[in-house]
Amino acid sequence: MLNPDVRRVLDGTSLAHLATVLPDGSPHTVPLWVGTHGDHIVFLTGPDSRKARNLRRDPRVALSLAPADNPFEPVIVRGRVVEWLEGDAAWEIIDRISTKYVGRPYPREEERIVAVIEPERQTVGVG
Repeated sequence: MLNPDVRRVLDGTSLAHLATVLPDGSPHTVPLWVGTHGDHIVFLTGPDSRKARNLRRDPRVALSLAPADNPFEPVIVRGRVVEWLEGDAAWEIIDRISTKYVGRPYPREEERIVAVIEPERQTVGVG
């Protein structure tokens, strides 16, 4: 279950930083748009992106967000990707996330999928 304070930040427009594990074991981080889907965290990506390839091999993730309204109370989430969505189910989520961040649906010029993260540890603030 998502902590209500974590959900509030995820449902806002703060950028998240996603950490995954490269094949050699070193970290890989990228900023991205995020949202919620039930009690899961979702983000969009290309099916052949570095993060998608990393997560298919090792589904563990860490996310960090610095809320715009209080960047000194960061949100940290660790979890794992438990599902990949494609097609209409993915585009419904992608358009919701895109509209939240930029006010319009995501362009259909490139193939996109959605990663569904099950949070395992959630922290609000420095701790």
